[in-house]
Amino acid sequence: MTASPFWTYRPTFVTGGTGLVGSWLVRRLVDLGADVVCLVRDWVPASELLAGTTTDGSAKLAGKVRIVRGDIRDQALMERVLGEYEIDTVVHLAAQTIVGIANRNPISTFETNIQGTWSVLEACRRSPKVKQIVVASSDKAYGDCDTLPYDESTPLDGINPYDVSKSCSDLLTRSYAKSFGLPVVTTRCGNFYGGGDLNWNRIVPGTIRSVLNGERPVIRSDGTFIRDYFYVEDGAYAYTLLAEELAKNPELRGEAYNFSNEIQVDVLSLVKKIGQALGRDIDPDVRNEASNEIRHQYLSAEKARKAFNWKPLFTLEEGLARTATWYKQHLESSKRSS
Repeated sequence: MTASPFWTYRPTFVTGGTGLVGSWLVRRLVDLGADVVCLVRDWVPASELLAGTTTDGSAKLAGKVRIVRGDIRDQALMERVLGEYEIDTVVHLAAQTIVGIANRNPISTFETNIQGTWSVLEACRRSPKVKQIVVASSDKAYGDCDTLPYDESTPLDGINPYDVSKSCSDLLTRSYAKSFGLPVVTTRCGNFYGGGDLNWNRIVPGTIRSVLNGERPVIRSDGTFIRDYFYVEDGAYAYTLLAEELAKNPELRGEAYNFSNEIQVDVLSLVKKIGQALGRDIDPDVRNEASNEIRHQYLSAEKARKAFNWKPLFTLEEGLARTATWYKQHLESSKRSS
């Protein structure tokens, strides 16, 4: 990937850099020539940010960025980072993203996802050099709606803890844009998957690890839940594209955009496709234990397609093939190390 004039030496602050999407976004920004500062709360040595190499294989990704240790809820820290590193562009990804954890520990999820968002937004409001902000919401912010696919006019109506946390952070973002003129836009993406996801209770990495270890993958639901699966490199592309578009047109502030492959896939069908990517037949262990989860959800990305001529770079099959390759290499490397 060649450096982009927009991103060359651009001071860019990324929260959630050790997460699935954050690691790939940081990789993309480094390849584009940005001057990246990452906020890291928990040290995750196996994450792509801290363990991975850049695309040319020359050095660990962490060696090409600046890392600040701290908590997203620390507004004073956010202001210090934005001021001392003279940040132009902020991409806020840090969140507690696991539905099951949100059900068991709602307060920590609310604190990270809601308070964390207002801390970032308030720090940006008080930092005059910040020119663009992209905040990651989620398709879960819409809650459970009978009208499909969800578009950006669908009400934000989360009920369960994780969904509520994303609805609230989404509304906070719009409030800061409309009330204070903050140059911020929101993304609402489908279920991310891709190499580097170390949350093994998620369907994609969990299934791949089980199959490669000769085990039956566990499906917590009844296998019929329908989701909109979105490859992580497409997500990283969407975030950089949206920041560039906001720079060209400040009137986009306060807008939200869905990003999606616009396809409906149930869990059992996804597991079958993962088996095809691995060249294996899969017999999953269907537990039917899921609770507080939306049964049927997928997005329309028509707004982004019309506004930016956006389209995903990878099909579901291509994304799963790249993901399977990543995990084969990762698990083989882990075995050699142990």
